[in-house]
Amino acid sequence: MSELFTVVSPDDAFERLRAVLASVARIESVPLERAVGRTLAREIVASEPLPPFARSAMDGYAVCARETHGASESSPIYLRLAGEALMGMLPAFALAAGTCARIHTGAALPRGADAVVMVEETNLLESGDVEVLASVACGEDVIQAAEDLAPGDLALAAGHRLRPIDIGGLAALGVVDVPVAAPPRVAVISTGDELVAPGVQPRAGEIRDVNGALICAMLGEAGAQARHYGIVEDDEHRLFAAAAAALAQSDALVVTAGSSVSARDTTARALARLGEPGILLHGIAVKPGKPTIVACVAGRPVFGLPGNPVSAAVLCWRLVVPAIRLLLGQPVSVGGLGAAARAARLTKNVPSRSGREDYVPVTLMLGAGGTTDAQPTFAKSNLIFSLVRSDGILRVPRDAGGLRAGELVEIYAW
Repeated sequence: MSELFTVVSPDDAFERLRAVLASVARIESVPLERAVGRTLAREIVASEPLPPFARSAMDGYAVCARETHGASESSPIYLRLAGEALMGMLPAFALAAGTCARIHTGAALPRGADAVVMVEETNLLESGDVEVLASVACGEDVIQAAEDLAPGDLALAAGHRLRPIDIGGLAALGVVDVPVAAPPRVAVISTGDELVAPGVQPRAGEIRDVNGALICAMLGEAGAQARHYGIVEDDEHRLFAAAAAALAQSDALVVTAGSSVSARDTTARALARLGEPGILLHGIAVKPGKPTIVACVAGRPVFGLPGNPVSAAVLCWRLVVPAIRLLLGQPVSVGGLGAAARAARLTKNVPSRSGREDYVPVTLMLGAGGTTDAQPTFAKSNLIFSLVRSDGILRVPRDAGGLRAGELVEIYAW
């Protein structure tokens, strides 16, 4: 494994993994109130009309629209008040010719009514008649039965990550137990003789392990159940034993550090022993993060990420998080790169070497004229606070040869 690796594009790296990845999503049912952020495992189809009856969209009077034809302030028409449509029940009466019914927003229309005149366009007379000062069209200010969803309509597709507004939609359909994908179990292992746990005071030559907590947090936010299996020394046999034990209990494995081509590259050798098809690639045409390993063992993804926190975070965002989305059954675009969060204007030139993708942390600020400006941060890949202080990440395309100050660019959210 000491030979120089051949790099591939991040898009190619992701698609190679997709081609051999097995679907491991397990299905579980969760209560509606705990379903936000989870991924639907099955499509939700409307079993009833929504709304189930025609409702008023305004306070006013339910009418037959044709009986208001020609009504105006200078030439009102008069309708006899037949009753009131109460909230929470279907009216027991029907409108006869020349009558109307008082109605409140959300109440069901009585039979014979097909429109609502706003209360502001009427006067209730002492005689009990209603003076109508404006004409209305059929369906005006009425929410029709099944206007939102008809029986058989697709409400939410499988693979959709549920938002708070989706929870409201499920409640409207009466769904109280939601079928969701169980979180993929991801094992995370940190390697390095120099690493100590975050709660330990480092001695000379030691540093705290940043990547274990960082990667677990990123994967947890993506919907995985991430578990840190601790720190393993730079020893091939110990790393193999730890990785094999962790993967046996997991749906995916992430190992950080040890993936650069050097005498201490134990990660590639250890991961190569885990099973078939094994290592798919060792080297990606990106900066930071070139010496990344992507492997697969019996349909389960395995990643060897660089040890520097910036590199590890970028490649976790670029490759591991999209893989988790695949395991959850979510739709993932070709290459795995999601949609940019926003556009911004660069404040500085960003150099780049042709043939690789560069990822640069940026800070967003309000520019002259109300534009959003992106201030790139050029920092070494072991400086975690270059990410902490950033608002997002800029992608420099593979053959762009760099970007110039003043260009409008796409910024991705962490």
